[in-house]
Amino acid sequence: MATTRGGIDLGGTKIEAVVVDGRSKVLGSARRPTPTEGGPPDVVAQMAAAMVEACTSAGLESSELRGVGVGSPGLVDPQTGAVSSALNLPNWDQEYPLAEDLGKALSSVVRVGNDVQVATDGEFSLGAGRPYKSILGVFWGTGVGGGIILDGKPWIGRGGAAEIGHVVVKVGGARCPCGRRGCMEAYAGRAAMEAYARKQMKRGKKTDLFELMEERGRTRLTSGIWWRALERGDRLATNIIDRAIVALGAGVASAVNVLDVEAVIVGGGIGVRFGQPYVDRIAQAMQPHLFNDTRPPDVRVAELGDLGGAIGAALLARGPRPRTSRSPRLAAV
Repeated sequence: MATTRGGIDLGGTKIEAVVVDGRSKVLGSARRPTPTEGGPPDVVAQMAAAMVEACTSAGLESSELRGVGVGSPGLVDPQTGAVSSALNLPNWDQEYPLAEDLGKALSSVVRVGNDVQVATDGEFSLGAGRPYKSILGVFWGTGVGGGIILDGKPWIGRGGAAEIGHVVVKVGGARCPCGRRGCMEAYAGRAAMEAYARKQMKRGKKTDLFELMEERGRTRLTSGIWWRALERGDRLATNIIDRAIVALGAGVASAVNVLDVEAVIVGGGIGVRFGQPYVDRIAQAMQPHLFNDTRPPDVRVAELGDLGGAIGAALLARGPRPRTSRSPRLAAV
């Protein structure tokens, strides 16, 4: 089991844990909801429980793992594994020793990286990004996060590169969860989409979104609930998704105009759930904004699916200096 590794994708809605072998084949997995109350210790307890469950399904103990990688939102210190300003998690604004505490709980070495970059690295190494030397990862979920690979290497800038969710698509536009106006995430992030749906419902617009949420026993509008509303022909849900695609087209095209990558890989909870037909719609929405419109990048859905973030995180456990390590930054997802 010396090559067996663990990976955890810490998201705003769910925690995904996997156990993989030396070739990154999934041997076991588990999913738990991300706590909505409490604080970092409560989140870490759920992460540990998910990892133990994944190990059990793979037939081993967490102490037998070579290591565990974590893809986390917030400001990540890849050297210490401390995380702060994880705004999508309950009361996680101050620095917290995530790697240290989770490592104690699992009796294993834990390394932490930015959630979106490790997911992008996973797609580049193992998924839809394999045929290319340069890709832009766009992860459409609670927020809209990005990751960049240029000439086969992650591009992190000074620590704040790939914040694609905060590309401005409308000057003075909708208020973003980050506090600024007009960001792509203000139109396409699931949290912002839910806030907009609630506002429209209060103004008298009819929708099945929140009825579906209650039927499913959820406290938030998950990607599955959005999908079911679209299947029902819910007009408000359809309008909000259409609005999101327009924003994604403008924002992603603007990033492509700067980077000129070979491919855009779309993942995240909504991106994966909605699949290639909606990714094709994003590509169509990009086209009017592309400067080099005769040679657009390939736009593909992430191949690693719901487990992509966790599989990418498991790559961190291969050695002490994973290529996805990055300077502290604030993740969008």
